[in-house]
Amino acid sequence: MFDIAPRAALAAPTDPGIIRVQSAVILVASILACVGAGWIMASFMAFSNLRTFRHHLIFGLAISDCVMALNFLVSSSMNVGGRWIGAPENARFCSFNGFMTQVFVIQTDYWVLTIAICTYFVLADHKRSSSWVQDHLPVIWALPWLLSITWAAIGLGVTGYGDIGAWCWFTSDEVRLLVNFVPRWVIVAAMFLMYARLYFLLFRAHRHMASLEASGSLSGSGSRQLDTNGHTSSQPEMSGNTSRHTRKLKKLARLMLLYPLAYSVIWSLPTTIRIYQTITGEPAPWQIQTLDKACIVVQGFVDAVIYGATESSLSSWRNLFFPRKFPILNGNDGTVAPATTYGDGLDKARGTRRK
Repeated sequence: MFDIAPRAALAAPTDPGIIRVQSAVILVASILACVGAGWIMASFMAFSNLRTFRHHLIFGLAISDCVMALNFLVSSSMNVGGRWIGAPENARFCSFNGFMTQVFVIQTDYWVLTIAICTYFVLADHKRSSSWVQDHLPVIWALPWLLSITWAAIGLGVTGYGDIGAWCWFTSDEVRLLVNFVPRWVIVAAMFLMYARLYFLLFRAHRHMASLEASGSLSGSGSRQLDTNGHTSSQPEMSGNTSRHTRKLKKLARLMLLYPLAYSVIWSLPTTIRIYQTITGEPAPWQIQTLDKACIVVQGFVDAVIYGATESSLSSWRNLFFPRKFPILNGNDGTVAPATTYGDGLDKARGTRRK
């Protein structure tokens, strides 16, 4: 059994100078995360082609990233200004800050898992499941909020939250490891399995279309096929666009594995530090702890790169300001196309109904 009683956190430095330096680093990381999340939200609101079912889920993730970053920004700003969040007079703020941290850290986990599951349902041809999730978007949106608030409230009642350095959270490394880090790695593993399955499905489709193009089988007329966005197209049209479709499939297949890989990279160091401090009972060097905290905080910026730059938002902004030079591109192959992305395909692919 491990001790869940509140105690001084090993991750919390005691030297005022170190606290200020660490909090300043977290403040910068928080601003980056806010900018990244804000970019995704602004793209969603500005461009109609970025309001597909998948983009609604990404928008929910961006909201969580933004609020989490603002929470870190407030606590780190207080430390930089000399209003220590660990001081007795700030105990109520610290409890609230820790509650918000727990809510939105695990909520981002639920969002990325939800995006992965819904993507898998649609692209793996689970017609009934994909239709249900797209027809019940409010329910899908409510689940991450309900689950994360419930778990954070339980944490507040059972163990409470305290100062861990630049913000407040569970002070026990054992509690954080079991409550946050182990479930996160389970989610990363589940994402990898789902996206790996989609990788093989998409890569098989890419090879099939390439072989049809090479053999000239797409040059017939009269029949209709399903393209990579889930739309039906005549074979002459498909024949003229096969190279674009095969490139899109190949790139989309690679992107499927980018998502769990990115989360594995940014959470490896924080997990290692939690294990080290749990086993040894000794704090890691404060420089390593600062990098550990920055990896957690910068997640909003990483999500902007993963889900923003690869989902046509970048090309949409360029097309807005430089319409002649930068036409709207397909989300995954970089070719000129109508305002339709892989996200649009999630709405219409495999016979689903929601637009």
